Amino acid sequence: MYRALLPLLLAPLLLAGCAAPVAIGLGGIAAGTVVATDRRTAGVMLDDERIELNTLDIVARDPLLRDNSHINATCYNGQLLLTGEVPTQQSGDQLATQAARLQRVTVVKNALTVGPVSPSATRTADSATTSRLKSRMVSELDGGLGRHIKVVTEGGTVYMMGLVSRVEAAQAVEVARTTAGVQRIVKVFEYQP
Repeated sequence: MYRALLPLLLAPLLLAGCAAPVAIGLGGIAAGTVVATDRRTAGVMLDDERIELNTLDIVARDPLLRDNSHINATCYNGQLLLTGEVPTQQSGDQLATQAARLQRVTVVKNALTVGPVSPSATRTADSATTSRLKSRMVSELDGGLGRHIKVVTEGGTVYMMGLVSRVEAAQAVEVARTTAGVQRIVKVFEYQP
């Protein structure tokens, strides 16, 4: 199912050529400023999107996962983060193993938990926490740093991904630490000088 959507998501970027800064998210919304402010190349961004879609395709083809889980696949610079709930440890481990075999995946961070699917109220609260944190990072961190960091919130745990220096990571974590709704912070950063 997700594989069928990939050409539709990528078509605007491919038609735009390399000169036009356009990125397509899972929601299919074009965001021209994303490529201009992202530290990844456009090709890496496309690879990351492809990895996310292919991971969700693995979930969709597995009846146990498809019908009994809530899974988010977030990829940044080849690092794949799996969050959400799965029915068994074995099903989560199998998904992580299959995802690790996808082309261009450099590492899989398996943060899946075993248990019932989180209620929609929890996911809504997590989305609000992510929005609050992203908004604060964009307004409070210098040099557009807030735009370089991807944030995922799952059950009050905030996962932060991006290509950052250790100083930048510390600044972002400080903002997260003082943001309402953040219960725990997990750094999935890739450090650069």
